Amino acid sequence: MKLLKKISLGVVVVFIAMQFFSPTKNISPGNHTAVFIKETNPTPELQRTFKTSCYDCHSNNTEYPWYNNVAPISYWLADHVNEGKEHLNFSEWENYSLTKKDHLLEEIEEEVSNGKMPLSQYTLIHADTKLSVSEVTDLVEWVRQTRIIYQLGKQPK
Repeated sequence: MKLLKKISLGVVVVFIAMQFFSPTKNISPGNHTAVFIKETNPTPELQRTFKTSCYDCHSNNTEYPWYNNVAPISYWLADHVNEGKEHLNFSEWENYSLTKKDHLLEEIEEEVSNGKMPLSQYTLIHADTKLSVSEVTDLVEWVRQTRIIYQLGKQPK
């Protein structure tokens, strides 16, 4: 029993200590998606979809929920955001080659069509981020039209 108390006390101490060492937040001033929006020209509805369902994990600016201030959740969220940005970062769109942009659009179509994005863990907590059938259809059609332009080796206007 004494060992269980020591282990429990150790866990509590570690939990409390974690609260003082938060990961760096993904927050930057400015309009991080302006180049992406200007270049790919999504409809206002799709712009809202991107803002609601994509940018928190796939841009340089995340709108954090209150519970992000509690460790270990803050570490878990930071890991998700960092991993999301490794795959696609709308804030870095201007730095991608035409081939990379085309590939990223292809990935968006595939992930959204298969219901893999946004992540189910995210939509479970943020119900308003779940994409409707109509949003998926609109997004896929927009991706296909935009990809045609990239495949021709041109920047969309």
